[in-house]
Amino acid sequence: MAAAAALVGGAAILSYYGGAPRDLDVELKAPDDPVTAADHASNRAILDLLARERPDDPVLSEESEPPSESARTGRLWVVDPLDGTREFIDGLGEFAAMVGLAEGGRSILGAVYRPDPGILDIGFSDGGAWRARVRPEAAVDPEERGLPRDLRLESLRVPPRRGGPVRLVHSRSHRPAELDRLEAALGALESVPSGSVGVKCGLIAGGDADLYVHPVPYLKEWDTCAPEAVLRGAGGRVTDCLGERLTYGKSPPVQPEGILAAVPEVWSRVLPTVRHIAPGA
Repeated sequence: MAAAAALVGGAAILSYYGGAPRDLDVELKAPDDPVTAADHASNRAILDLLARERPDDPVLSEESEPPSESARTGRLWVVDPLDGTREFIDGLGEFAAMVGLAEGGRSILGAVYRPDPGILDIGFSDGGAWRARVRPEAAVDPEERGLPRDLRLESLRVPPRRGGPVRLVHSRSHRPAELDRLEAALGALESVPSGSVGVKCGLIAGGDADLYVHPVPYLKEWDTCAPEAVLRGAGGRVTDCLGERLTYGKSPPVQPEGILAAVPEVWSRVLPTVRHIAPGA
């Protein structure tokens, strides 16, 4: 269900993609925090599908009013209908529709769909991860109850590192000062700029990056739930910047200690350094 929901969200996004910025109806929810008509269209498509298929489950979404605190303690869908809005506005493919599922405060399942270039990642935190190429026309039916029949899932597994500088994937549009301190402390790093948190974690899961650190308390639960499940399912490590497991269903729905996501050997090596620059350090 997470994958089907991410696909219909991505299809809604594609209907706005590549147009003139004036057609996106861009607004600012806060300084440096844009939202577009595509965000809202994806949100409607995802929530409509979840409401039909899982009517009793609460949903926490970036673009909707949150469920009550009591409703967040059990099974909770966690949705970011368009993660990487800035990259979307700029016409870059580093954005995603993300649908995660948490139970008992833990991420257990996630789907991250990048409409451009058509990549779907699915992961169970403790049960594996898979990647598929999706044709745009295969993801446009809002009545779709499951995955497209011709979808071919391939196992997604973090490959062993082969030496060389650690490849640090970082935000293309947001660079906190703490990241400069981290790079100075860790020494030689190869810089990999990217957009969405889901895209960043997908780069690690697919072997195109080694490390993602966001050592500031600005991430929300919808930024991390689906990517965490994918990367953990692929054999990566995902925690906050103090090395503790991320939790979901909090009020407010923030990740106060940021995120540390990496291939296992890099996670173990950088954790002591990251702890010193973490928000709660």
